[in-house]
Amino acid sequence: MNLSARNQLPGVVTSITQGAVNSEVVVEVAPNVEITAVITKSSAERLGLGIGSKVYAVVKASNVMVATD
Repeated sequence: MNLSARNQLPGVVTSITQGAVNSEVVVEVAPNVEITAVITKSSAERLGLGIGSKVYAVVKASNVMVATD
Protein backbone atom coordinates (compact mmCIF):
# COMPACT_ATOMS: atom_id res chain seq x y z
CA MET A 1 0.00 0.00 0.00
CA ASN A 2 1.38 3.41 -0.97
CA LEU A 3 -0.35 6.61 0.12
CA SER A 4 0.59 10.26 0.01
CA ALA A 5 -0.89 10.84 3.48
CA ARG A 6 1.89 11.09 6.06
CA ASN A 7 -0.22 10.27 9.12
CA GLN A 8 -0.46 6.49 8.83
CA LEU A 9 -0.90 4.91 12.25
CA PRO A 10 -0.70 1.12 12.46
CA GLY A 11 -3.14 -0.42 14.88
CA VAL A 12 -5.60 -3.18 15.70
CA VAL A 13 -9.39 -3.09 15.38
CA THR A 14 -10.92 -3.33 18.85
CA SER A 15 -14.58 -2.65 18.04
CA ILE A 16 -16.93 -2.48 15.07
CA THR A 17 -20.47 -1.13 15.38
CA GLN A 18 -22.45 -1.73 12.22
CA GLY A 19 -25.35 0.44 11.19
CA ALA A 20 -27.65 0.23 8.19
CA VAL A 21 -25.25 2.24 5.99
CA ASN A 22 -22.08 2.99 8.00
CA SER A 23 -19.79 1.13 10.38
CA GLU A 24 -17.97 2.71 13.31
CA VAL A 25 -14.50 1.19 13.56
CA VAL A 26 -12.35 1.69 16.66
CA VAL A 27 -8.60 1.20 16.15
CA GLU A 28 -6.12 0.98 19.02
CA VAL A 29 -2.92 2.67 17.79
CA ALA A 30 -1.04 2.53 21.12
CA PRO A 31 -1.88 1.13 24.55
CA ASN A 32 -5.07 2.92 25.65
CA VAL A 33 -5.01 5.22 22.59
CA GLU A 34 -7.88 4.73 20.17
CA ILE A 35 -8.99 6.37 16.94
CA THR A 36 -12.57 5.99 15.74
CA ALA A 37 -13.49 6.08 12.07
CA VAL A 38 -16.90 5.99 10.44
CA ILE A 39 -16.72 4.24 7.09
CA THR A 40 -19.37 2.76 4.83
CA LYS A 41 -20.63 -0.68 5.77
CA SER A 42 -19.66 -1.94 2.31
CA SER A 43 -16.07 -0.68 2.80
CA ALA A 44 -15.80 -2.49 6.13
CA GLU A 45 -17.01 -5.68 4.46
CA ARG A 46 -14.72 -5.24 1.42
CA LEU A 47 -11.72 -4.74 3.72
CA GLY A 48 -12.68 -7.87 5.67
CA LEU A 49 -12.50 -6.00 8.97
CA GLY A 50 -13.01 -7.85 12.22
CA ILE A 51 -11.94 -7.60 15.84
CA GLY A 52 -8.16 -8.07 15.90
CA SER A 53 -7.62 -7.05 12.27
CA LYS A 54 -4.32 -5.25 11.73
CA VAL A 55 -5.04 -1.98 9.94
CA TYR A 56 -3.73 1.55 9.44
CA ALA A 57 -5.62 4.61 10.61
CA VAL A 58 -4.87 7.15 7.88
CA VAL A 59 -5.45 10.76 8.86
CA LYS A 60 -5.71 13.43 6.17
CA ALA A 61 -7.30 16.81 6.89
CA SER A 62 -10.40 16.25 9.03
CA ASN A 63 -11.07 12.68 7.86
CA VAL A 64 -9.91 9.35 9.22
CA MET A 65 -9.70 6.42 6.82
CA VAL A 66 -8.88 2.79 7.52
CA ALA A 67 -6.50 0.87 5.22
CA THR A 68 -5.17 -2.67 5.06
CA ASP A 69 -2.20 -4.19 3.25
